[in-house]
Amino acid sequence: MDLRDLEAFVAVAEELHFGRAAARLHMAQPPLSNRIRQLERELRLKLFERSTRAVTLSDAGIRLLEPARSALREAAAVREVAESIVCGEEGIVRTGFAGASSQRMLPLLATAVRRAHPHIELRLQSQTYVYTAFDMLLDGSLDLAFVRLPVAHPELSARAVEVEELLCALPADHRFAGRDSIRLGELAQEDFVSLSGDQGSMLQATMMSLCHSAGFRPRIVQRAPDSSTVLALVAAGAGVTITLSSVCPVQTVGIVYRSLEGIRPSHLVSALAWRRDNPSPALARVVEASRTALPTPDLDAAGIDQSALGMGAVHRGA
Repeated sequence: MDLRDLEAFVAVAEELHFGRAAARLHMAQPPLSNRIRQLERELRLKLFERSTRAVTLSDAGIRLLEPARSALREAAAVREVAESIVCGEEGIVRTGFAGASSQRMLPLLATAVRRAHPHIELRLQSQTYVYTAFDMLLDGSLDLAFVRLPVAHPELSARAVEVEELLCALPADHRFAGRDSIRLGELAQEDFVSLSGDQGSMLQATMMSLCHSAGFRPRIVQRAPDSSTVLALVAAGAGVTITLSSVCPVQTVGIVYRSLEGIRPSHLVSALAWRRDNPSPALARVVEASRTALPTPDLDAAGIDQSALGMGAVHRGA
């Protein structure tokens, strides 16, 4: 017994006429009659009472009609879901992000996806810092991730979504709090608060590199698992840190943010990244939705040296 048998049975049961049922199924009447007889033999039941003038359902046919209809409805639902998955209207997109740095962009993307593709689920994984995110994209455990450029892996595609300025965060009563900007070398004797070194954070790696270029190794007195905690510790007077303009709204009490003079890079570029060969239609839909929700910033206007970002792997368009 297959779905065509059930379709034939339901058509005859509803029409109570083999000719009309055959026309409804776009087939000739003799093959339809043969199919019904074969179904009756297989079930060992008589489904219809036949006479020269009428066709009626038998008691067994009456009892089997609703289960047959239900089976056809379920089969149609399976087809609809399968078609939605194939065209990307349903599916799961596993998305990595790193706490406070994605606090503005992630809600914008999630809202756009819900509106445009309500049956696509963004399955979110937090505390996915850049280097970890690259590894997870490459091994297939993530479909999409918020990262920072450059992208050094030719297997990945990326699209810039935000330019973030590097800033110094100081306790509000720090002796440099009244300045507009600070030279990084002036912080050589300060205590620093940092993200944990084993998280794969590009911000933490950038801070270490900048301090080294300024001639000192930062004296890290406390580490924290995320930027929110780092900034709370700074506000409490534990030390200073290097942070990003996008993170500043997380902590506004007891803390000030000041520009850094003469550093390179002075900005980090956030991006969405995914594997070039990921076949997921749902991922393609989400990436397309991101172009409206998170338009590509003007990197030239921001003075970003695009040659240093691995832009060969990066989609420039909005």
